[in-house]
Amino acid sequence: MRDMLLIALYAFLGAAATGLAGAGVLRLIRRRSLTASLAVVAAVAVGAMLAGTLVVAQAMFLSSHDLSVVTTVVAMAAVVSLVTALLLGRWVVARSRELALAARSFGDGGDFSAPVVPATAELESLSRELAATSARLAQSRERERALESSRRELVAWISHDLRTPLAGLRAMSEALEDGVATDPDRYLRQIRAEVERLNDMVGDLFELSRIHAGSLALTRSRISLYDLVGDALAGADPLAKEYGVRLVGDRVEPVPIEVDGKEMSRVLGNLLVNAIRRTPADGTVAVAAERSPDGVVLSVSDGCGGIPEEDLPRVFDTGWRGTHARTPPVGAP
Repeated sequence: MRDMLLIALYAFLGAAATGLAGAGVLRLIRRRSLTASLAVVAAVAVGAMLAGTLVVAQAMFLSSHDLSVVTTVVAMAAVVSLVTALLLGRWVVARSRELALAARSFGDGGDFSAPVVPATAELESLSRELAATSARLAQSRERERALESSRRELVAWISHDLRTPLAGLRAMSEALEDGVATDPDRYLRQIRAEVERLNDMVGDLFELSRIHAGSLALTRSRISLYDLVGDALAGADPLAKEYGVRLVGDRVEPVPIEVDGKEMSRVLGNLLVNAIRRTPADGTVAVAAERSPDGVVLSVSDGCGGIPEEDLPRVFDTGWRGTHARTPPVGAP
């Protein structure tokens, strides 16, 4: 038993010395190719066996014939191990290069296409992650293009809607200045109305920028739904009379709700204005509210005939307008 313990100790010391030397070499070549690291690992495994055998042979005074036999066997094992490690390293490096080339393709704006040749489980997992990342990047690029298109349309919309009332204001102010206005009071009332509308547009743009920046803070309070709808109908009534549209809001219950009254009034007012402008004369715009398990569903129905199917994907794009959108009349009649 004592002899076996000594043999194990001598073999461990010899193998440990080889292992420490191999760890130092691996540290020095840690930035080199994986092939070199695998070759060092194979050499360390065989060298540890050979070192342990030599130490035990010297300590136990084995015959030179036996030692040469053991050395020859270990040498052959070393050759096979090194060749296998080199082949494995070259194969893994080749698969890694293929994966790097595929990753470079979607990094340049293309789509990731996984290499056809099978790789290790780790490289396969990395390939799947790169494919998922490529899909997310494609979606992000598509969203970015849609947002850019939306921003261009928003700028065009702002330019159009600001230019028209400004041109009317200029014409009316020049008429007043030149003294050719037959009804100055009427022109002044029209100028005031246009200024109010411009102020509302600027306020909407400010709110839109806050929404996009994520800085719009909602302050909820408990208000009556009936009062909310009543105020919105009262505000839209002059426009409805101008367009010859009937406003109906008799299907609204006086139930309490918790919302931001100011922002909710803005939303409801915008819906009513759009509904009135799209509804033909003698049509009806109705506001209804129904209870649901999650709260109250508030709806605005108009007589425009619905949104064209081809326009549905873009109804929530910022600044987008359908082909039938029109600008309300401005300027002095």
